[in-house]
Amino acid sequence: MKLAVPKEIRPGEQRVAVVPGELGRLSGAGIEVLVQHGAGELALFTDGDYEAAGATVVDSAPELYRAADLVAKVQPLVLEEVDLLPEGGAVLSFLAPSASLELVRRLASRKVTAFSFELVPRISRAQAMDALSSQATVAGYKAVLMAAGKLSRLFPLLMTAAGTVAPARVLVMGAGVAGLQAIATARRLGAVVSAYDVRTAAKEEIKSLGATFIELPLEAQEGSGGYAAAQSEEFLARQQEMIGTHVAASDVVITTAAIPGRRAPLLVTAPMVAAMKPGAVIVDLAAASGGNCELTVDGQEVVSGGVHIVAASELASTMPTAASSLYARNVSSFVKLLVKDGQLAPDFADEIVDKSAVTVAGSVHHEPTRAALEEPQA
Repeated sequence: MKLAVPKEIRPGEQRVAVVPGELGRLSGAGIEVLVQHGAGELALFTDGDYEAAGATVVDSAPELYRAADLVAKVQPLVLEEVDLLPEGGAVLSFLAPSASLELVRRLASRKVTAFSFELVPRISRAQAMDALSSQATVAGYKAVLMAAGKLSRLFPLLMTAAGTVAPARVLVMGAGVAGLQAIATARRLGAVVSAYDVRTAAKEEIKSLGATFIELPLEAQEGSGGYAAAQSEEFLARQQEMIGTHVAASDVVITTAAIPGRRAPLLVTAPMVAAMKPGAVIVDLAAASGGNCELTVDGQEVVSGGVHIVAASELASTMPTAASSLYARNVSSFVKLLVKDGQLAPDFADEIVDKSAVTVAGSVHHEPTRAALEEPQA
């Protein structure tokens, strides 16, 4: 089975889907890896590194795609890439199917079997394939470093001959994988950290990292798969009113709350931002799905009343070596599930394979995406 690794073409994307260190695991499963020339260069993996590990380097994308049984990418394919796939081929990547309906149509029309990392079920057996979590770990870490770089004061408590410097106060909103990593990183830098999450299950995790859990007199909002449930307008209004004093007292606010397939919940309103101290920093990790802060503009940094609001989309890509290495392990773990006796043979009786599939040989397999495609267009 030939696994093809193209060079990512989305602007700003520096990661690569497979790194040389994973080739041993793949070849042991009877998988031959083809890598496009320069695919790993932005993540600091050279063509020579891939060749030394046993991969074949291919000069062009069309040549690579023609030879592929399965294509592994980071970002969703663009439509031009779909046309390069052999009819009946297969692809594995982030796909964001609910936001990429035209892409899904094109994949189905070419009878491509497409697997999306966003749809990997959160079960114990799938942990090694959970690319959302692996990339969120990197993003949570980098968010704190960005905040520290923007903040005009120091994170740790310092007691010097010139006086005492009080520690920065950091508030993390949303204690999923990215939030927990942000808490741990901010604590290591010496900040006083508090955190809030609508899921009661997050309380002990937050406290175990040395942060203070902010308890609001609101009902828990537990969703499926470890995610928070979608919140009502009434709940969000009450939440915003109660959390405002904590936001105003913080030097740094890092927001990480996201619900798959939905707009990110609004956690920090414009009046909350106005109540913050000049020089404070908000890093919004949910910028790509609408933002947790009312003033977030995806792809931009906004300054309002002296408060810096950083839209932090695709932060994992800014640390491409580490992020690619983690992602490549997710890819190799998933691909090995699809291969039997050296051939691509996905078993749709397997829960992971079944739930991760968006399209299968000409049909839209993922029911919510199929329903969205069938909705009448306005």
